[in-house]
Amino acid sequence: MQRFTLPRDLYHGKGALEALKTLQGKKAIICVGGGSMKRFGFLDRAKQYLEEAGMKVRIFEGIEPDPSVTTVMRGAEVMTEFGPDWIVAIGGGSPIDAAKAMWIKYEYPEITFEDMCKVFGIPQLRKKAHFCAISSTSGTATEVTAFSIITDYDKGIKYPIADFEITPDVAIVDPELAHTMPKKLVAHTGMDALTHAIEAYVSIAASPYTDGLAIHAIEMIQESLVKSYGEDMDCRDKMHDAQCMAGMAFSNGLLGIVHSMAHKTGAVFADYGAHIIHGAANAMYLPKVIAFNAKDETAKKRYGVIADYMNLGGANDDEKVANLIAYVRGMNDAMNIPHCIGKYGKDSFPCEQGFVPEDVFLERLPSIAANAILDACTASNPRQPGQEGMEKLLKCCYYDTEVDF
Repeated sequence: MQRFTLPRDLYHGKGALEALKTLQGKKAIICVGGGSMKRFGFLDRAKQYLEEAGMKVRIFEGIEPDPSVTTVMRGAEVMTEFGPDWIVAIGGGSPIDAAKAMWIKYEYPEITFEDMCKVFGIPQLRKKAHFCAISSTSGTATEVTAFSIITDYDKGIKYPIADFEITPDVAIVDPELAHTMPKKLVAHTGMDALTHAIEAYVSIAASPYTDGLAIHAIEMIQESLVKSYGEDMDCRDKMHDAQCMAGMAFSNGLLGIVHSMAHKTGAVFADYGAHIIHGAANAMYLPKVIAFNAKDETAKKRYGVIADYMNLGGANDDEKVANLIAYVRGMNDAMNIPHCIGKYGKDSFPCEQGFVPEDVFLERLPSIAANAILDACTASNPRQPGQEGMEKLLKCCYYDTEVDF
């Protein structure tokens, strides 16, 4: 038996933010990240709409990119003191993911972070509050998913929290919020969305319910992402819908080892001056994982179907896979994303020598590989790598070498 779960209500299109006026409750807390939602007026509008709905509103702001366990615990304390019956998260994936984890801790004060990370082990929520997510970036789709990514900076590891309980009750997908994204963010979040759709389609948990969403999302991303990066705002609007459909697909069809590796490499080199941004990591690793997974005949056929829908050509599945890999690499080139960790600069742009030294990468490689194998996304990948295979794959992602195993 499989399950397909989405928010009860999804409001989309320009002006969808006004749907906040329809929420019923006494108190709402708004969780938000940096200054962009405040700077462009969306935070004030959200607060106003909730007040028009008759609610007392409190704001919890300053949630950092790659939110920490510390931030989650601090936010939960504020919620416990305030007592909201609605948690409203607005912004990119970081504030929404953080607010999901805060929600769990608010409802169950005794729960530990380790307990939160037990896959599909969260107790029943909604005893104290409901959850509304409003996305401002076009990639994570966390507004419709059963996932949250929280970073333990003491360990240098990103942990996925996975449970249908944290699927928001209400999602608001208003493209006007995405117009504020800088170009680099457009590129990274867009490649995150493409990875979501492709991984969901080849996942061993894929189903007819997720396949249609994944394929159509891929088609829309192919049509719109690079143009959105080039400041075409009609395509920016289409990307906001496409990433949401990709999120619906992967929340129910699950992901694979592109995400496993991205989770375990994102913060592990922070002591060398930078994170590997999640969307950029996915963009770099996706071509390598396609090549690795395509050694499995079922996965190869699925990649061939994707290539057919994208009209990439190819006389057989091997050629189609090669064309798909080349296309993804071409998208990275078009949006100034590096092809490998070794060329990933501190500013996330390609460079001759990236911020991760080779000796440091090789020293940490065994533990990164072991943690990636244990990641929640690995189990649904169509081909299971062992420790040796994961290390070899990560080396290909560091040096940009061919996957021939």
